[in-house]
Amino acid sequence: MHDADPNQEDAPLLEQNAASQHPEGAIELQPLAQGEEHDNDDDNLSVSELLSEDGLNTPPSDSAGKDEFIWTPAEERRVLLKLDTSVMPLLIIAFFALQLDRGNIGSAVTDFFLEDVGITQNQFNVGQQLLALGIVLWEIPSNFVLYRVGPSVWLSGQIVAWGLVATFQALQHGYPAYLSTRFLLGTFESGFIPASLFTISRFYKRDETSKRFAWFFIGNHLATAVSGVVAYGILHLRGVLELAGWKWLFIVEGVFTISIGILFIIFFPRSVQTPSSLTGIRYFSDKEMRILLERVVRDDPSKGNTRRSISKAEIWSTATNWRLIAHVVATVCGLAPGSALMAYGPRLVIAWGYGRLQSNAMVSIGPSIGLLLCIAWGMLADRFKKRGAVALAGLFVWWLFLLIGRLLVYSDNGPAHFAAFAIAIAFQGTWHPVNGSWMALNAPTAGERSITMAILIMSANSAGIIGGQLFQSGDAPLYPIGWTMIVCLTSVALLAMIGANVQYWVLNRRLVKKGLPKRYHP
Repeated sequence: MHDADPNQEDAPLLEQNAASQHPEGAIELQPLAQGEEHDNDDDNLSVSELLSEDGLNTPPSDSAGKDEFIWTPAEERRVLLKLDTSVMPLLIIAFFALQLDRGNIGSAVTDFFLEDVGITQNQFNVGQQLLALGIVLWEIPSNFVLYRVGPSVWLSGQIVAWGLVATFQALQHGYPAYLSTRFLLGTFESGFIPASLFTISRFYKRDETSKRFAWFFIGNHLATAVSGVVAYGILHLRGVLELAGWKWLFIVEGVFTISIGILFIIFFPRSVQTPSSLTGIRYFSDKEMRILLERVVRDDPSKGNTRRSISKAEIWSTATNWRLIAHVVATVCGLAPGSALMAYGPRLVIAWGYGRLQSNAMVSIGPSIGLLLCIAWGMLADRFKKRGAVALAGLFVWWLFLLIGRLLVYSDNGPAHFAAFAIAIAFQGTWHPVNGSWMALNAPTAGERSITMAILIMSANSAGIIGGQLFQSGDAPLYPIGWTMIVCLTSVALLAMIGANVQYWVLNRRLVKKGLPKRYHP
């Protein structure tokens, strides 16, 4: 069996005997080799121990007297298909709901939200910053809770909680109420994205995660793509029951989120060790449950960790990990422009000569293209095992079209403005999930992986704090200063991503010169 070094990701971690010994392509898993890397020998139990610990029936060994477990590739494909249809759809649709609730305020602004609530554009920006601040403040504490109670309980509660806040935004009036609802929305949404990424990394093998991370971010891109079209329809309800269109927008999309939280409670599997829902719905047979757990533990022994808390050593190791700095800088500077452009997208389109309600539908074009690009980028990352290069390519295209947008800022060519905007938005999300997968792969233990994902999303929401101030009322309607800041930020992000690629190349090269195996994923 191969050692579980990161540089061996591409090598098969499951040993296959000759067809004459195991007909029909059966796969035999040997016991962990002596010296195999362990997160903690006391915590990484055998598969049988993990299953029995959770009260699950362990199927008898296929060969008496041997510590071996055999299954066919067809059986593993069936398990993977069940995993993809039980875990991923709920995570994707929950992310879809989150992005609707987080971003629908941009459409609300086109329906006289500022005037009805009684706030100015700059006060609106402060509220956007408070939403991001709420997320940043509670991101890591939220992940500590996740680690203790499990994803099915914590994620379900979060979804229902922020759904209630999103719904009752319809009742707000005045500046204090606006600030309170934005901060509470950020607080209850905090932790959902890193918790979901961590959950995916626990259910899947390392060479399967980039693609699933990209699938997960489909929820975000799909919401961004259709939110304008959905808002276009809902805002026409202005006057029904004497409610403003933006109030209907918050009510309809908030209730939708609450319903997703209820579905989560009913259907989402609790863990890779106990892949049944809180209501007792089982998706896997006893043998399939063992295959599900065995395959990920053999790929990464740290996933056999049974601790329900993150150790102080893991916290300290992650907090002092200087290799994360380049990732954090790239995330903060690379995502800040996106939060500004999506919040002000409809207003920018109006300034380019298009109609008020039409602008909401038009801003959906870029994210719709981005949906396909996000999937493609995740598949490329898993196919070529070069997460850094793939992330850098996406970030470069994002930077390039933002630069074109800045060069066109004084042009009266509305279609050219919009084309550059749409293409830029299409590429804004291609590199982010790949960067997240890259960071997760280079985190050596489950606890460090959880904190690393929290740091990633804290960085993304810190970007929201910066993005909330890029477009100021005194710079309207063309926002030349804002566009200049956008290009400067993405230029820094591009340099940071180049630095991230270089640092791992240098570190691996030093290890090879010392006669040691490569440790870091490129």
